[in-house]
Amino acid sequence: MTMKIAGKKMLLGGQWEDRENKIKVYNPENNDWIDSVPAATKEDAIKAIKIANQGRKIAEQLTVYERMNILNQASDYIEKHHEEYSSLIALEGVKTIKEARKETTRAIETLRLSAEEARRLTGETIPFDQMPGNNGRFGYYYRFPIGVIVAITPYNDPLNLVAHKLGPAIASGNAIILKPATETPLSALKMAEAFVHAGLPEKVLTVITGRSRDIGDVLIESKEVHMISFTGGLATGEEISKKAGIKKLSMELGSNSPAIVRKDADLPHAARAICSGAFSAAGQNCLSVQRIYVEEDVYSVFKEKLLKETAQLRLGSKLSEETDIGPLINEQEAEKVEAWVNEAVEKGANVLIGGMRDKTTYTPTILEDVPKEATIHDEEVFGPVAMLFPVKNLEEAIQRANDVNYGLHAGIFTRDMESAFQAAHSLQVGGVMVNDSSDVRIDAMPFGGVKGSGLGREGVKYAMRDMSEEKVVSFQLSNES
Repeated sequence: MTMKIAGKKMLLGGQWEDRENKIKVYNPENNDWIDSVPAATKEDAIKAIKIANQGRKIAEQLTVYERMNILNQASDYIEKHHEEYSSLIALEGVKTIKEARKETTRAIETLRLSAEEARRLTGETIPFDQMPGNNGRFGYYYRFPIGVIVAITPYNDPLNLVAHKLGPAIASGNAIILKPATETPLSALKMAEAFVHAGLPEKVLTVITGRSRDIGDVLIESKEVHMISFTGGLATGEEISKKAGIKKLSMELGSNSPAIVRKDADLPHAARAICSGAFSAAGQNCLSVQRIYVEEDVYSVFKEKLLKETAQLRLGSKLSEETDIGPLINEQEAEKVEAWVNEAVEKGANVLIGGMRDKTTYTPTILEDVPKEATIHDEEVFGPVAMLFPVKNLEEAIQRANDVNYGLHAGIFTRDMESAFQAAHSLQVGGVMVNDSSDVRIDAMPFGGVKGSGLGREGVKYAMRDMSEEKVVSFQLSNES
């Protein structure tokens, strides 16, 4: 497939700039070199922050109409080049072409939602006379941009997660510095191309490509940065929170998502949904199903159905229309998944299906009898591995589902409304999906978790609240008639 790749240069405040030192971008499927991007330096990061602080003054002066128009034009540009964006996502990342097309469509929707929400970022009046001694006072509050936002995105959704940072930031009138994952910077630069085409004023947006060890601390620690929006792992999130100082943090830090299957569930549907939720994007998804709790009465029947669904998944080339499962992002990550599975087996787990690695590809794997002492039981594997556990009842399933330091999403399969409500109110997570796996998200909903899964909420409307501040205005009206 012939492609025009918009890599090679990074966008510093509206100017495409190159550097002598490069970061090579490889296709994780075969390790073929795709392109190179600049390896930004500490000096580049300092420059980016300086530009952004000039850009924030420009961004906050954009009218709501102008912001909406820019966002809509950027989404139109991506839609016009849909297949080009999708092919790039698949080429540099882990998704199959079918999964990549869905991501491109979602990114378009995310930017359009941002345009819509720009007009809804409003305040309200405050009745000051509700308190004695405040007769004659009238007030209101409005929201104003927070200023300069640093956004750090991962490799698994290299376009839509970028859209979830840029769209709300621009809609709420901020300047933003984006640092995309080193493994997948091309999709982010391609997104920037859409905003340049849409007429976003220079200095409002920077996409800086570089290694975290070279530029990360400069961006995180700067007092001229007012918010950090990070999507990634818990350990990195903890490091950022220690270094950031007093500034707003929004963090989505992954999960170890549970699914509960009650004895009254539609078992064929549950098996299909959980199989998809566990193995889409080769399990490299923060919402991926990792732990499956099934009531004992239907455990054997459900296990058979889930294994059958899993066995039908097709591995192969990401660009093939027939492929269901692509590679992991690199061989190091594939080796980590392999090591965690092997450790679980050494401690007593059984491999029901899968458990085989070929370079960056790891076969969809289901484990049984995994002890809590195994690393994979409590931590996020971020690969195509799920674990089956029999439970006596719903209470045990909820207790075990809550017994990890993560809480992003959970799923429950049941025909009983009381069970559904019990799970919805008792599961310690940011979202409960009834008769769906944990891997359900629309871009308009609040998205985030509790415990080690992060701070704050994404989703366009909710991100915009985080990316703006409230200011109260009060008038003392004259008492003279």
